[in-house]
Amino acid sequence: MLVDQQRPSQQQQQQQQEGSSSLETVAKLSELLSAKTEAAINQIDHINGEAQVLAINALIEASRAGEAGKAFTVVAEEMSRLSRKIVDTTDRLRKESRGAISELKDIIRMQATNIRGIRLSDLALTNIDLVDRNLYERSCDVRWWAKDSSMVAALVDKTPEALEMASRRLGVILDAYTVYFDLVLCDVEGNVVANGRPHQFRSQGTNQRSSPWFESAMASASGDQFGFQTVHRSPLANNQLAVIFSCCVKENCQGNGKVIGVLGTVFNWEGLAQEIVNKTPLSKEEKATSRVCMVDDRGTVLADTEGRMLEDSIQFAGQSELYAMKKGFIMKKLDDGDLCIGHAVSTGYETYSSGWHSMIIQKLRSSSSPSSSSSPSLA
Repeated sequence: MLVDQQRPSQQQQQQQQEGSSSLETVAKLSELLSAKTEAAINQIDHINGEAQVLAINALIEASRAGEAGKAFTVVAEEMSRLSRKIVDTTDRLRKESRGAISELKDIIRMQATNIRGIRLSDLALTNIDLVDRNLYERSCDVRWWAKDSSMVAALVDKTPEALEMASRRLGVILDAYTVYFDLVLCDVEGNVVANGRPHQFRSQGTNQRSSPWFESAMASASGDQFGFQTVHRSPLANNQLAVIFSCCVKENCQGNGKVIGVLGTVFNWEGLAQEIVNKTPLSKEEKATSRVCMVDDRGTVLADTEGRMLEDSIQFAGQSELYAMKKGFIMKKLDDGDLCIGHAVSTGYETYSSGWHSMIIQKLRSSSSPSSSSSPSLA
């Protein structure tokens, strides 16, 4: 089952969560009603069986009594007739009650599935929206700082004093913007000439010409555009998970000026993304059976409550159809239960969009294995 949904308000999300809990309660009551109804019918059958035995015994005794037992024979035969009617009635009641309760269960199950799927996709949308909003600010940061006069002076003068001044300036920025590992300044050849944390990250003297963030910045048309490198283990941050935004530094800080270098901002991706996925508002029971993650179009895991960033790729039947939706969910059958996959694609914020996908993969406990609490997985 594949379902596309629109984004609800926070109040609607709260109502969905409460509705899901209510339906689960109703489902449990329907199970209880089914069990009690079946037990009652079985009890009637048992009592009726005893009545049938009594009727048969009565007929036997009446036949032994001969003429004197004829009147009692009529009573015994009537008891046997009533007993057969009871059998017919209980059979019909069993069939009708099973059908009605089964239909009720299907309706409840469908409603509970819809509410669950909508809620999970809503949470997935909130997660990717938080990422886009944060990364939009990062795209603004690099374009602003690339116009800093100390960056221009360092690349024009190239004196030790100018380069030291640029490093100090980058360090001051980093003291205020702690979400970054480092800020690096390169000349047009890709050589790192200054960075904000030279004692922690020894990137000065390295060449970044072939790095995607440097190449994409150099290919941009103006200082109002930016380059980017997706989630990776960056050597500029001792192989920690990072995304890098970049922007050309231009002579005289003018948009149509000559390109004299590139500024790269090494953002602490794990500090943002893992905080978001790990703090997704799920109950303790849900967290035990859920995997919250973000992936790119190829399914590469970029953020993950299981901690398998860049080490896993999520693929499943119906993935392309689900990814084509802005927001929706899909149900998957497993041997030991079902999976509900809530999904939302990046809708972007202002001028920025990551284009990534946010998912919550939740395992539904089956009636045959109520104690199951393993994390869900997809082949």
